Amino acid sequence: MRRRPTATILPEQMDKGVSKNQQNRLCFLASLSAFFWILLLYFHFVVLGGSKVNESSQLITIPVATESSYSTQVFTSPPKVIDLPKSRYPELIKETSHDNSSKEKETAQWTTFKKETPDLEKKKESRDQELENYPFMRALRTVENKSDPCGGRYIYVHDLPPRFNEDMLKECKSLSLWTNMCKFTSNAGCGPPLENVEGVFSNTGWYATNQFAVDVIFSNRMKQYECLTNDSSIAAAIFVPFYAGFDIARYLWGYNTSMRDAASLDLVDWLMKRPEWKIMGGKDHFLVAGRITWDFRRLTDLESDWGNKLLFLPAAKNMSMLVVESSPWNANDFGIPYPTYFHPAKDADVFIWQGRMRKLERKWLFSFAGAPRPGNTKSIRGQLIDQCRTSKVGKLLECDFGESKCHSPSSIMQMFQSSLFCLQPQGDSYTRRSAFDSMLAGCIPVFFHPGSAYTQYTWHLPKNFSSYSVFIPEDDIRKRNVSIEERLSQIPPEEVKAMREEVISLIPSLIYADPRSKLETLKDAFDVAVQAVIGKVTKLRKDIIEGLTDENFVEENSWKYDLLEEGQREVGPHEWDPFFSKPKDQNGDSGGSSSSEAAKNSWKNEQREQ
Repeated sequence: MRRRPTATILPEQMDKGVSKNQQNRLCFLASLSAFFWILLLYFHFVVLGGSKVNESSQLITIPVATESSYSTQVFTSPPKVIDLPKSRYPELIKETSHDNSSKEKETAQWTTFKKETPDLEKKKESRDQELENYPFMRALRTVENKSDPCGGRYIYVHDLPPRFNEDMLKECKSLSLWTNMCKFTSNAGCGPPLENVEGVFSNTGWYATNQFAVDVIFSNRMKQYECLTNDSSIAAAIFVPFYAGFDIARYLWGYNTSMRDAASLDLVDWLMKRPEWKIMGGKDHFLVAGRITWDFRRLTDLESDWGNKLLFLPAAKNMSMLVVESSPWNANDFGIPYPTYFHPAKDADVFIWQGRMRKLERKWLFSFAGAPRPGNTKSIRGQLIDQCRTSKVGKLLECDFGESKCHSPSSIMQMFQSSLFCLQPQGDSYTRRSAFDSMLAGCIPVFFHPGSAYTQYTWHLPKNFSSYSVFIPEDDIRKRNVSIEERLSQIPPEEVKAMREEVISLIPSLIYADPRSKLETLKDAFDVAVQAVIGKVTKLRKDIIEGLTDENFVEENSWKYDLLEEGQREVGPHEWDPFFSKPKDQNGDSGGSSSSEAAKNSWKNEQREQ
């Protein structure tokens, strides 16, 4: 067998072979590693990342909330995608994700805001222009000036021809059929001073004031008002200084309807030609008549019908008329207090008087000053007089024709100052001046009809009538013969004390300060009335701007609306409905004939005080 020959390898040749093999292995491993990383990166960015890119490349619609509306913002490019590594603190990932989401939302909101701002500005400009179209906007905006103490309180007074006021005073002897009113129009309407002979009054501030002198008192008091203006465009209300009460008083007896209506028609004609009237059609105007409303509500043109028709004139229905007795079934008149004998010139006079009323010893449980009404079958005065006569704790001051202490202011006030309670039944109409004289004396009034005070003087008296008065329904006296002495004796002493304190605290708002001056800090009856008128006009103006209307308003329920709480607009059944449910006459006026008859009787009974 032939053997292959053995090859001989030199050492140099062996070293070269080994080096060549190592290089080949290194190249192979490097190529394999590179291929692995290529696969890994391809899988990561293409396979995994590709699904996210595909999802986010779609259009995204994000709702963006604004203050007034909701809108959407469209992004046509994908938002940036951020891959977060896994972490041992997942709450940090959540917070970071939330922050990024918030930033995206803020960006969207800002983008939307920039687009909507011009629209909002246009709407605001349009709204501002719309508001400026209201002719009373300048007046409403005066309240925004915090440095102006009169902002929202300005009063513009019409400069009426003297035939509507001052000329009447020059002919004062003709203002009453039985009374020379010249002395009662003196001292700016307060009348002649009262001497404090018996120590009943204060040494100053007391006058023999006529109960129907409010026309002059109020107008002169207005001259002292701190916020008068000659610029009607900033006025919160407009005052008409027409002496309506004095006007009708001249012609109530022996004059035809044309004469009785003449001044009222003349006034309305004059007002409607004024530019101030055109602002609100007279709804920002007010005037004062120091008589009961029935003197101005003649229903027909029959010569036998009572009074004039001022308050039934279409233009006058837009105005507010302040009277000493308003109608419960009409919306254009408002009750203000009868004038008393006290017209202080400064606050100290009021404080001294209040302090004195608190300290008085009152020996009578109740008292009554008045005369019977034998011709009125519904009157309870006769029964009240009988109870006063038979009671050992009751005091009576009878008022009738001829000489009587009832006609003496000092006698009346002295009795009231000596009584815990003062009976205040209806007069010839719902109200009577005596109610205010008694409260001035710190005597708690006892009313028998809600129309005597509670539905009348809602501006000046608290709605919680039990805090300052006692209410005994007329039928309790008329049909049940309830004992007044027994009813009043049941009231605990501490309650009586609280009620008397409330009455005394009300004194400033029930009196008219001396018209030739003004009180420093206290608000008198004039101030309260003016503030209420301004509030009424301001509310009406705001309602007009807001488009609010009283479509459900029923004028015959006017007395109910005055009793509503703040914010209430609707009325319903009321416990006092029976007191005001009078049948309508043929002309549609509730209780019209009885009301005019009451007015006529009231005028006749003025003779009792002369």
